[in-house]
Amino acid sequence: MSGESKHIAICVCTYKRPLLLKRLLDSLAKQQTNQRFDYSIVVADNDSQRSAEPVVLAFAATESVSIRYCVEPRQSIALARNKAVENAPGDFVAFIDDDEFPTEDWLLNMFKTCEEYRVDGVLGPVKRHFDEEPPKWIIKGNFYERPTHATGYVIQWLGGRTGNLLVRREVFGSDPLPFRPEFRAGEDQDFFRRTMERGRVFIWCNEAVVYEVVPPSRWKRIYMLRKALLRGATAALHPTVGVRDITKSIVAVPVYAVALPFAALAGHHRFMDLLVRLCDHLGKLLALVGINPIHEPYVTD
Repeated sequence: MSGESKHIAICVCTYKRPLLLKRLLDSLAKQQTNQRFDYSIVVADNDSQRSAEPVVLAFAATESVSIRYCVEPRQSIALARNKAVENAPGDFVAFIDDDEFPTEDWLLNMFKTCEEYRVDGVLGPVKRHFDEEPPKWIIKGNFYERPTHATGYVIQWLGGRTGNLLVRREVFGSDPLPFRPEFRAGEDQDFFRRTMERGRVFIWCNEAVVYEVVPPSRWKRIYMLRKALLRGATAALHPTVGVRDITKSIVAVPVYAVALPFAALAGHHRFMDLLVRLCDHLGKLLALVGINPIHEPYVTD
């Protein structure tokens, strides 16, 4: 690393996904830099059995990109992210999930946009990827499709996530817990809410594309519904949740329940879309009255 070159630490949190992790690391080794920066990789293994370590060691033995391995044995995506940040050197921190893989110009586009707009961080699109053909209702319902924006669009905290993110290292400051462990999901939104309250600005880069692998296990209806319940329960933890949000959920649950048979007539994709949204609201209400609808640390595939 030269005195003038910027350094980016790419943080990957992983949990028992060795094959997907290998695909991701192989793609990270091919990132373009145009000699504008250099980069390294930090893998934070959230498995106390260190299942990711052989993949990291094999990568380190064959690739020139520097890689650092660390373990967070306590099962928590927030704690795993904190462990990755703690071990991240350099001027910028990038986040990408272990079930994703980027285009070769991903990091370069993120860096150029962050520098050109002089902002604190940049988010990019996450597009779905199927290794196998999914059921037609998954495609028709646009499940796992995420919104996109024009480059330069200013992100609000509800749109913040760490699946495709570049952030200046200084944004984390001296906070030992930038991601709060009380959130089992949505810890990234909480991070963005608190960070933006301090005046930090994040924008969108539509050219910085990563792909999320959606395996058959995520096509299961029970997975989608449990994920929605957890998402709703997590939303109840945000201090911004007020009477209006609670009232909306109280109204939505019975209305959506009554509408389910009619949605089924419009197609299974409509039925599942409505049922997922119902579970989002139900999870929130259950959490607000002290009932935990999902006991596991993760809803995994």
